[in-house]
Amino acid sequence: MLKAGVVLLLLFNLQHAWASNLKLVEAARSQVGVTHSYDPQYTKLAYPNGDVPLHKGVCTDVVIRALRDAHQLDLQQLVHEDMAKNFALYPKKWGLKKTDKNIDHRRVPNLQVYFKRHWQSLGATQTAKDYQAGDIVTVMLPGNLPHIMLVSNKTEKNGPSRAPTPLVIHNIGRGAQEEAALFAYPITGHYRLPKKYLTEESST
Repeated sequence: MLKAGVVLLLLFNLQHAWASNLKLVEAARSQVGVTHSYDPQYTKLAYPNGDVPLHKGVCTDVVIRALRDAHQLDLQQLVHEDMAKNFALYPKKWGLKKTDKNIDHRRVPNLQVYFKRHWQSLGATQTAKDYQAGDIVTVMLPGNLPHIMLVSNKTEKNGPSRAPTPLVIHNIGRGAQEEAALFAYPITGHYRLPKKYLTEESST
């Protein structure tokens, strides 16, 4: 049997992880009604912590802003540094021969590579209970368009024989929205914030 101290530590870690996940969800949700348009135009950004005006953006900007606001994680810098050291591992579909701090982190295929390398990469299942609040999910839209979403702590109402399915927070063309879309398109990736970030937060 586990000792009482071990059980308490496990419970504390679970509670802290859940609180951190909710913090990430709330940071994404705060963009709903604020980011009200979809604009894929190439934009020159400051570095680090660069961003386009908050009223617009693309699907990746929802995740980028949420991670920055909730956990002070700057995907612009993280992806750039990893890509600069491991350029061969990242997609070449845009014809680039070197990194571009303005756009690399705003491209879903690049984020998929970064998350696979540095986050928990989980199975892309069709089972609702496998997805928890704060998870990042990538899908493929019609026309082979990659898309990224953040799993909410809210759920859609299903029939009595089905488990509740989480909503997602994303920008699919109408600005930041929280809606039922988790299984609307083929899932291509499922990622979760590494425990080391939660540990670092709990020690500060």
